[in-house]
Amino acid sequence: MPEITYREALNQALSEEISRDPNVVLMGEEVAQFKGSYKVSEGLLEKFGPDKIIDTPISEAAFSGLAVGAAMMGMRPVVEFMFWSFCYVAFDQIFNNAASIRYMSGGLINVPIVFRGPANGGTNVGATHSHTPENFAANTPGLKVICPSTPADAKGMMKAAIRDNDPVCVMENTILYNLKGEVPEEEDFIIPLGKARTVCQGNDLSIIAHGRSVMVALQVAETLQEKHGVSVEVLDLRSIRPLDLDAILDTVRKTNRVLLVEENKPFCGVDSQIAYLIQEHAFDHLDAPVKRVSAIDVPQAYSKALENFQIPNHDRVLAKAMELL
Repeated sequence: MPEITYREALNQALSEEISRDPNVVLMGEEVAQFKGSYKVSEGLLEKFGPDKIIDTPISEAAFSGLAVGAAMMGMRPVVEFMFWSFCYVAFDQIFNNAASIRYMSGGLINVPIVFRGPANGGTNVGATHSHTPENFAANTPGLKVICPSTPADAKGMMKAAIRDNDPVCVMENTILYNLKGEVPEEEDFIIPLGKARTVCQGNDLSIIAHGRSVMVALQVAETLQEKHGVSVEVLDLRSIRPLDLDAILDTVRKTNRVLLVEENKPFCGVDSQIAYLIQEHAFDHLDAPVKRVSAIDVPQAYSKALENFQIPNHDRVLAKAMELL
């Protein structure tokens, strides 16, 4: 199985789906001539031409609205945001219109559209370019939300998102774009949305995470095993909505202790919902309170040293894990 980067996995997914379905197009700022701000679309303009790989004006409101209308008419647009922070100027198009049209049309009109781009901190770009909006996207009925953490997931879940008949928000991470991993070569490699993945097995503690926080969770799991003899199970949510509740409850019932790790801010974050679901459905299986590590609840720091501490890191997660043991 070849080893490729997260960036290359996304590129393969887009290329294969544009080749497979004439209704799939990619649009966004600098996706064509500049090959994408993060080079995810490198080579696609040369392969498919400007009718399929479309450079847009610097107006997320305009091209998101255009894409929603195109999806209503049968196209399958993939919309790239340079940062998910910029989705805020297209809030009405995404969270109001795209999310609501199938319901408001009585199921007569689908909106098969993908909104994708990086949603993360840790890159020293300041508070206006570092949002992680998976929590309020998942709070919107009608939207699906995924956070791939590996190259294989990036490819398999992106292909599933493009083929889905509902709007899907794909929250990527700029720090993961260079991450390498094995990815199956077959063109029909699909990972269904709504299925979590147990990354490593354990018996003493469950760490549940999504996105880049999965990498931090794995580092902490290794430290706990090597230095303290603690067996940690790491569950990668992969999909925020639909959420794999069965996988969450299975790992909680297995280890009886759970730590939730996310880059969301803590107030109304994804993990606040997961903590509620655990106490609602598995309270009697808990041997300790549910603990959380989130980003510190202030606007994203511009100082790199402060930002490195603000988002979940190895030492913060390890310290919280030790409180559960």
